[in-house]
Amino acid sequence: MNNILKLLTVFFIVFQSQAQELLTVEEAVRIALENNYEIRIATNNLEIDKTGVNIGNAGILPAVAATANSNNSIQNSSQTRADGNTIELDNALNNSFNYGVVMDWTIFDGFRMFARYNQLKELENLGEAQLQQTILAKVSDVMITYYDLVQQQQQLTALDSTLVISNQRLTLADNRFSIGKSSKLEVLNAQVDMNTDQTMQLRQQELYKNTKIRLNQILARDTKIEFRVIDEIPVDDGLFLPVLEELALQQNPLLQAQVISNNIAKLELKQVRAGRYPTLIASTGYQFSESESSLGFISFGKSRGLNYGLSARMNIFDGFTQKQNEQIAKIQIENSELVIEQQSLDLQSQLGIAYQTYITNISLIELERNNEAIAKENLEITMEKFRIGTIPTIEFRTAQLNYINAIVRHSNARFQAKLSEISLKEFAGNLTF
Repeated sequence: MNNILKLLTVFFIVFQSQAQELLTVEEAVRIALENNYEIRIATNNLEIDKTGVNIGNAGILPAVAATANSNNSIQNSSQTRADGNTIELDNALNNSFNYGVVMDWTIFDGFRMFARYNQLKELENLGEAQLQQTILAKVSDVMITYYDLVQQQQQLTALDSTLVISNQRLTLADNRFSIGKSSKLEVLNAQVDMNTDQTMQLRQQELYKNTKIRLNQILARDTKIEFRVIDEIPVDDGLFLPVLEELALQQNPLLQAQVISNNIAKLELKQVRAGRYPTLIASTGYQFSESESSLGFISFGKSRGLNYGLSARMNIFDGFTQKQNEQIAKIQIENSELVIEQQSLDLQSQLGIAYQTYITNISLIELERNNEAIAKENLEITMEKFRIGTIPTIEFRTAQLNYINAIVRHSNARFQAKLSEISLKEFAGNLTF
């Protein structure tokens, strides 16, 4: 009856698992790209950068404004005219009102406005590189968590298998004890080992469920959503270091961001150098003016008309500030070039180390696959010998644990190789489907 209940429980678990949604890694990445908060924030930041790229923001277009100005006063006035007459008036009213439209347009500023426009474009490019970096990091996080789930699922399956074997062993030991062919000690040892396997299974189930919650969190969806993952971890064993290095120099977002920052620093120097040139501003406007005075030759006046003009300004001496600003801008360019060199070297170093780990893990996959096959064959032989009572319990348990450990090592080898593959493709900026 106990065996029947256990079989029904296993059948229910398997049926429930099959009924769950199969979440592929491609679908998980798609959901993350649509929902993940960090990606959405980086996308909005890029939209801000794009919105700022216009000639008006660079100062190339004129500025037009409507103006209005009203001045009023109440004064006690006394005026002595040229003929000697004196006029006095208490609470004299004086009012003036001006309104109109004015326009100022910087015609020339040492090409600063054009450098500023190009700088805005580079800031947009920098935002795109930062968004790409955010996407790569999050896709990497999704894939690592996903394949960690696959590995845990494989280990959970292995623990289910060992629990079945331990249960068979307990049943066999109990039957032997019933007919007097073994001692109670063998039954107790079998019971202890089965309890140990059940504990390991419960711990693995806990880890598996927690990782599911973690993946749902990364996908920015309800953490209670149930799903299942694929059974095997596919590994790309055809990566070559020279190709990865070439791709990294062209596509790595961090390196590209440093190159863009260098361009921005150069454009900043152009803007600073614009201070050596004159600035020419054209201005025009159409003004309406009214004035009223209680005392004076003109008691009321009104005018309207167009005004225009040009103004020029050129810095002759500013306490060497111009020279200092140029020196600072040149040093910033030099620093950005040093950062590019450092980033390139770090990237090559990281690629080289990751690639060596990748090669080792690829080799370990085949080795652990063979070890698993050997351990499985050894367990089958040991089980047959245990059934007929020609080997002790401890030897059977050792063969059982060796098989489980071989499965776990093989699964872990594939997972580690996948991690190396993901890391290499992330460095190369090529983590796509």
